[in-house]
Amino acid sequence: MEIAGQTPDIISARDLGVVACNRCAKVWPAGRQTCTRCGSTIIARDTKSLQRVWALWLVGLMCYVPANVYPMLQTRTLLNVQEDTIVGGAIELVHHGAIGIATIILVASVVIPLAKFMAIAFLAISVTRVSAVSKHQRQRLYEVVEYIGRWSMIDIFVVAIMSSLVQLNTLAAINPGRASLFFALSVIFTMLSAQAFDSRMIWDLQSKPEGHSAND
Repeated sequence: MEIAGQTPDIISARDLGVVACNRCAKVWPAGRQTCTRCGSTIIARDTKSLQRVWALWLVGLMCYVPANVYPMLQTRTLLNVQEDTIVGGAIELVHHGAIGIATIILVASVVIPLAKFMAIAFLAISVTRVSAVSKHQRQRLYEVVEYIGRWSMIDIFVVAIMSSLVQLNTLAAINPGRASLFFALSVIFTMLSAQAFDSRMIWDLQSKPEGHSAND
């Protein structure tokens, strides 16, 4: 029953005594071990989800540091060799008047990855204790993190395209730097970290009183 000024109680699948298959979304009675439609194992809650989330998150963060320290792009001409980091390359583009491209690279390669790290960490922490952020907002945050993961490789795409187009033998050449490998690994591990998160745990604190954690 909905009371004026209050949010109505949310009835979860667990409250109804059912569980859905993660692969085909077929709903089965709680306690069923295998989905007969697709053959996958049915798990009501992945109890080891947070362990994988934090492990993959930490590896992704460790890869992100050298991705910003080492050069992302190596430009070799007849007279010299120039190496640019992600931020250094964006500054160089600004000096050449390409402010729009520099902004896109900074947002895609610096702002979004850092925001994803913070969002995943927040979601992992929020499911272990009562949060001031509503469950609907956290669910939407998780969906946004999942959605933008596919666009996180834009910097690698730029390097790959430039490397394939600018190859003039001894006159000029553009090659990917060491940072490109670390950046790609960082993106991959953060995507895996987000996918390892069991978003159903967001709703498990629905009936918990304020001040109690999920482990109480």
